[in-house]
Amino acid sequence: MGPLFSDLYPVDILEDDPEGHREAALAYYASLRAGVRPSAEVFSLPTGEQVKLEASSVCFCTVHRDEPQQKILVLVNPQDTKTVVAVYIKESWWTTEDVLRTSDPAREGLMKVQSFGERIVLFILNVVIFGRLERNLDDDAMFFLPHSVKEQAKILWRDGAAVGFYTTKMKGSLCGSGTGACYLLPVFDTVFVRRRCRRQGLGMAMLRDFCEAFRDEEALGLSCPVSPAMYQVCRKFLLAWPEERGRLWEVEPPGAWGQRGNIWLKVQLQRSSLPDSHPGNSKEDVSGHRRTSQDNGSRQSTMVKAARTGSAEKN
Repeated sequence: MGPLFSDLYPVDILEDDPEGHREAALAYYASLRAGVRPSAEVFSLPTGEQVKLEASSVCFCTVHRDEPQQKILVLVNPQDTKTVVAVYIKESWWTTEDVLRTSDPAREGLMKVQSFGERIVLFILNVVIFGRLERNLDDDAMFFLPHSVKEQAKILWRDGAAVGFYTTKMKGSLCGSGTGACYLLPVFDTVFVRRRCRRQGLGMAMLRDFCEAFRDEEALGLSCPVSPAMYQVCRKFLLAWPEERGRLWEVEPPGAWGQRGNIWLKVQLQRSSLPDSHPGNSKEDVSGHRRTSQDNGSRQSTMVKAARTGSAEKN
């Protein structure tokens, strides 16, 4: 059972109608549970393996941690039920790799996440690719929660596919649920670059984009803790753009002066212990900012930290 649109991908065709999408998925799931669909229906994986489409092999995932009603229906690997292999969109099943693709040549470089389809792409990159497929599963300390529906994010598109992202905590936004404290400065929070695209300077490019986006701000933050890999990205970035050395701070929310540490100073203090051979990407080398269960902080994974101070750069 393949996609109905041979030359288009979900992000190109999905309307900004989360509720309509959810209802369609619920109806399809109900048909599976009722056994009214053809019993021979299967989905073929790129490996050639076929997965039977039945209620026991699908489940709903919440796209946003703060809006549990926004869900997508996913197909899991029968050999590993924690691994998502396809997503139900527009009455078809799409492999996770196809969900990350686009046929729109205008999607290239860093682009702000705005549509519902782009939110799904962000979710797949964050929770499925980084959260399950491209990180050390033995390292339970490094992961990102699903992002907030209001999270400011940019996806990195390259050659027709989404290969990374970074998110930003905006100045004045709440630090987390259950608190009235607000961020006192913009914060580079999570960042990720896919493995195959790491060590190509993409982490640095994201950090540069973040700094350029807030050119009028005297201080910018990176979510604490910053990973060693992210520090490496920061080191290369600040060597290339020394004018940013006084602006970048590792911060604990909300980012008051007593909660900041100058990134360049920390890089200088730690340079003897940092590897010197990577170009600097998040999750790329920036798989280091990681998100934990602490809602507001959950920061990155090892490399993400390198490219973002509180991000999950899955580079």
